[in-house]
Amino acid sequence: MSFAPRPSVQPWARVNKSRKSQIFLASVLPLTLSALIVFFTGLDQNLALVGVFLPLQLVAASLVGFLAFGRRGVGDSFLIVLVVFLSTFVLVLLVSVVASLVSQGAKAFSWTFLSQNNIYVSNTTSLDFGGVGHAVIGTLMIVGLTTIVTVPLGLAMAVYLTQSQSKTKGLVRTLTQAISGLPSVVAGLFIMSLALTLGWERSGLLGSMALLPLMLPTVARVAEEALRLVPVDLRYAALALGAPNYRAFFQVILPAAKSGLVTAILLGVARIIGETAPLLLTVPINNGTSWNIFSGNMMTLPAYIYGYLASVFEPSQNRAWGAALVLMILVALLFGATRLLSRSKSLKSKPTKQKASK
Repeated sequence: MSFAPRPSVQPWARVNKSRKSQIFLASVLPLTLSALIVFFTGLDQNLALVGVFLPLQLVAASLVGFLAFGRRGVGDSFLIVLVVFLSTFVLVLLVSVVASLVSQGAKAFSWTFLSQNNIYVSNTTSLDFGGVGHAVIGTLMIVGLTTIVTVPLGLAMAVYLTQSQSKTKGLVRTLTQAISGLPSVVAGLFIMSLALTLGWERSGLLGSMALLPLMLPTVARVAEEALRLVPVDLRYAALALGAPNYRAFFQVILPAAKSGLVTAILLGVARIIGETAPLLLTVPINNGTSWNIFSGNMMTLPAYIYGYLASVFEPSQNRAWGAALVLMILVALLFGATRLLSRSKSLKSKPTKQKASK
């Protein structure tokens, strides 16, 4: 019995030189034409990128797609070009923002800047004196208090929305979505008006209260999705083994959704750590270090940036850039912690190799 010879190259691995040449031309010609138009006409580069290069690239890619796959290839090529262009555009914007922040913030970044306060610092004081130490403390205290109050409420809402059979779940979910669209300045105005009505003193406590409705929807919705992603079979298996509902939830469903719940908490913290308007309205500014969140003035990083960025003096502007860099580092640490804590821990067992005896 004879068999046909096996091809040396798989069909999907064969190279079509003609198509590769078409793709190369479709990529190079629009860029070349756009560069020539900018060079001879003096057209703005940003305008040429959107008004000349992108249309030419779409036409060239659609033509290559039509020659290769017919009408179906036109839509695919159009979509690929748009996705690559927009992704590159967003990446360039992100890199430019981070590069600008690092280059400008590095002028003020030092251990002195991280540890000292600004109690004897003016707009023209050298960067060798003063820093954001008091602002970092105030931000961590206010955000920490908000987190302590919000996390139990958000997780309780998520458990209610996923485990309860009540008819009011739709109303709770609708209210949560409505609160998520609340502007931060409105939350700050509401807490400030409430404090004026009741005669409360402006303090870090009011700032935490203003940040609470901004963090709560994020924690509740992300935690709800994390609980919904747990397979229902796990719950049924626990119930089949005789476990009551509460034990099935706490010992099976909750551990399975732990990484998603940690992500919900950290994303909620990242959501509020850079909010400025509520803190400007509810927390009075203090250039010294304050450890009392319930009374007195307190500085936060967003308020620090807002105050010094409006100055016309270069040292003050450098302080604002340095504080923005510190805030970005805090947010980066939060997202890094999210990736680290939400990473699933799987036991990797190496199979043992046994030699077969003949």
